Amino acid sequence: MFLKKIDHLVYATLDLEAEVDVLEQKLGVRAIMGGQHPGKGTWNALMSLGENVYLEIIGPDPEQMVDGQLPNKFGIDQITASRMSTWVLKSDDPVKLAADAKAYGIDFGEVQDGSRKQTDGALLTWKLSNPVADRESGILPFLIDWGQSPHPAHNTPKGCELLHLRAEHPEADRIQALLDQLNLELPLTKGEAPKLIAALRTPNGEIELS
Repeated sequence: MFLKKIDHLVYATLDLEAEVDVLEQKLGVRAIMGGQHPGKGTWNALMSLGENVYLEIIGPDPEQMVDGQLPNKFGIDQITASRMSTWVLKSDDPVKLAADAKAYGIDFGEVQDGSRKQTDGALLTWKLSNPVADRESGILPFLIDWGQSPHPAHNTPKGCELLHLRAEHPEADRIQALLDQLNLELPLTKGEAPKLIAALRTPNGEIELS
């Protein structure tokens, strides 16, 4: 089932603390602050969307900003309003999957080690493909392997559930061919601009986040 392949959704914002407030009002659940990404210029907040899937809200970390420079991770430096930036595919071997995809002309970039210090001081580590690589405006996912680290969905606020994820793109036929190469059943239709739309079951009813 396609939804079981999704590790998490990435929602980019220019002001993380303000967006946590906005989403709490919209969804009825308050995300918990996750922590900083050292050297990457970002920090995040998280909420569970099911047993093994979660929502990551990510924005520029004020403590890491230099001369107001916005981080390019997840296109934060390109947005003018909060939006669904991309989604993340579970992978036990992201290095092999990235190499296989390159043979189809899909470049996930180099698989890197990542880390985040939690608010309690504990360090989470993972492997992921390059989050600034061009993946068709976020319609193609990036890859992650949590290794021995606990999955964030297990210890983040619950109450929302991912029901559906779909996408729009002006070149839908071309993007569909890439999704087919990756065996990803992400529903895709033609739209004026690239867009991800997640349907969530929340305490405030069914809500779309895009």
